Order: sequence, then C-alpha cells, then structure tokens
Amino acid sequence: MIELYVSQRAMRNMRKAAMQRGVVAILDVGSSKIACLVLRFDGNEQILDDGIGSLAGQSGFRVIGAATTRSRGVKFGEIAAMGETERAIRTAVQAAQKMANIRVDHVIVCFSGAEPRSYGLAGQVEVDGTMVSEQDVARVLSACDVPDFGVGREVLHAQPVNFALDHRSGLDDPRGQIGRALATDMHMLTINAQAIQNIAHCVKRCDLELAGLASSAYASGISALVEDEQELGAACIDMGGGTTGVSIFMKKHMIYADAVPMGGNHVTSDISMGLQIPMAMAERIKTFYGGVVATGMDDREMIEISGDTGDWHHDRRQVSRAELIGIMRPRVEEILEEVRASLDAAGFDHLPSQQIVLTGAASQIPGLDGLASRILGSQVRLGRPMRVHGLPQAATGPGFASAVGLCLFAAHPQDEWWDFEIPVDKYASGGLKRAVKWFRDNW
Repeated sequence: MIELYVSQRAMRNMRKAAMQRGVVAILDVGSSKIACLVLRFDGNEQILDDGIGSLAGQSGFRVIGAATTRSRGVKFGEIAAMGETERAIRTAVQAAQKMANIRVDHVIVCFSGAEPRSYGLAGQVEVDGTMVSEQDVARVLSACDVPDFGVGREVLHAQPVNFALDHRSGLDDPRGQIGRALATDMHMLTINAQAIQNIAHCVKRCDLELAGLASSAYASGISALVEDEQELGAACIDMGGGTTGVSIFMKKHMIYADAVPMGGNHVTSDISMGLQIPMAMAERIKTFYGGVVATGMDDREMIEISGDTGDWHHDRRQVSRAELIGIMRPRVEEILEEVRASLDAAGFDHLPSQQIVLTGAASQIPGLDGLASRILGSQVRLGRPMRVHGLPQAATGPGFASAVGLCLFAAHPQDEWWDFEIPVDKYASGGLKRAVKWFRDNW
C-alpha cells in the first residue's frame, strides 16, 4: 500500500506540473474505440496551494484537439495485444496533437473492466487541539481498516465520502471546524493489478508520461449525471463495446462501482452469427436498423444484405427488421439483467432517489430506455456528457461520456486518500520515509 501511495503521489504531482505547464491529454482506452482529447488550461488561473488540500483548486480549460481511432488489442476493457494497442494509442494521440498543433507529454487514462470491487471503510481519531487540521484528516484516513482484498489487486480510487465531527455527520470537509472526535467513511475501489501495469507499460512504450488513472464508470458518472442526481443518489450505466460499467453516486461522491463483461460488441457478434455476415456489416446493420422493441410494421420492413462470398443467392438476401430485433433483444436483456443483479448487490433499492442514467455508445439502441425501465424498475433516462469548451460536435455523443468525465476529473480534482500526507507512524521504515520525501521534493 505504501508503494502505491508513493506512485499515486508522484502521478498527482506530475499532473499538477502538466496543468501548470498548460497542456495535458485525456485518453479513453475502450474495447471499441480509443479517444484522445488535448486540453489547454488557462494560464491566468494557476493551481495554487491555498491551504485546502494539496491538489485543491479549480482550473478553466478548453479542448483544443480531439481524435478517435478504432480500438485494437483491447478486449473486455483490458489490453489483450500490447503491440496493437500501442499502435492504436499512438494513432489517436498523434492525430489529436496534429489538430491541437502542440506536443503532449502527459496523459490521464481511463479504462473499464479489470474486475472492479467496492469496499466501504470507516475510521475514527481524536483531534489534536481544538480545530480540525489537514494532519487530522490524514490521520483519520490512515486509521481506516483496510480489508484484505487479495494478492494481485490494487486500489484505484480511495475517496472519503463522509466526515462526522462529534456526532455531526454529513460533513463534506471538516477542516477548520472545531470538535474533538473525527470520524470518516471511505469508499475504496480495487481492480486487477495486472491491468494497471499493462496500461502503464503501454503508455510508456508510446513515449508518454502517465499522469493519472481513473475508472471509466467513475468518469462517465461525473459527466452524465447532473448535479442534483449526484447529490440525491443515482446510478450511471455506461454501456460500452466490451464492458458495461456501473457506478452509484451519492452526496456527489461515488459510493459503488462494478463492471459487467458484456457490451455492444456482443450484440454485433450475435447479429454476425445469426445472419452469417461479417462483423463490419453486422455493426452497420445494428447502427442503421437496430432496435429492441418490435412493432407490427417491422415484419414488412426488409433489410438488404449484400456480401462478397461469390454465392449470388447467399449474397443477395433480405431479412426483416423484426428478425434483427429478435436477435438483438435477448442479449440486451441479458446485459440489463446483469446490471440489475449488480445494483441489487449494492443495495441501490435503499437510496432515497433511484434515478438511473444510461450512457455509452451502446445506449443509443432505439427503445433501450423503455426496456431498461421495465427490467431495472426505476426512472431511466438517456444521458449525454456535459458540454465543455471547445469540444467538437462529433465528440458530444453518449460514447464520449467517460472521455469528457475524465476532462472534468483532471480540471476539478477530488480529494482522495493520496492527496493527504500519510502520518509518519504508518511508514514501514525510515528508508521508505526518505524515499517518499525524495519523491515529493523532486517530482
């Protein structure tokens, strides 16, 4: 955990330096596409330490470059072929740099998959003195009992979601307040360590510096949920190509995250096998004619299927739209049933507000919101990412929710466990303490 703390602090300092330099790239590594956005931060709004946390401060930004490319070498949100993924990332980053007309050294990456697991932790300490200081917050976060989450897993996010001071609960930030006993509730998200190592290695092979990592489910929730939904409680279902991310927000904090290893690519694969056509044609038919609710007209609406197998009768076929919907609907229902099981495991039924927002490229299937509200049993709406300055029209669709969310995550950092100085008694040894001090002083 200490080594992870050191690397996270190093990445945060690099991100801070990149923001002060003015330019940073956002990279969304997905199963169907890799998107890159280049952000320019306002030079007149320097990120300053004003005593409200080491990464606090908000910065205005605009998107000056954007590019997407077809994802290669990524399956179920994880890297399956390093060389192909490296080429795809290089293609996207170079195209975005060309549009921005500037070189980028630092990237912040988000990815789905990697078997996320959520934990709720609690800790309590006595306050030194009468007023809660930054050091007290660091001590109470360190006092949280970290569960044994198993070998080969690492913490991706560790966020305090609630503070209590002398039985006054619901505090967002207790610093500067007067009290004696400080308690906290923390949400911790762990993922497969191998996935982090592969992405870090791939970014390094592309001659880029990794300045931050985030879960796609978290980033999508930041951009697709409006402020009231984040405050009162809502779930964001990010339906991507290879995975479907689930995140639940409450009091503007993520309190649960999960991933279902199925997405839009599985629907395309079903169409390809059901109609015996290539994947590219199946994707095109799904995009133009797909749906999940059949009507009386769909039996008569015929879809032309052309092929190049050389067999004239096989190549010149027609299928009805009702037949296409019959292939697509069972898979979409299966994905939503898995999401329902994940929400039930999180206790979503007990939240005061049970709004569900669907986003991600696969959420654009016609009729999906009606089917989702029947299966998930809540108010369901289709969400698009927030508008940010300079975002091209092509990048405003639901498929870019995680990329836009990552922009907001970069510009308005949320205090995490890593943002506070870890107390001295938590260090394993003096040598490690010196190493952390060296990292802090030199990055």
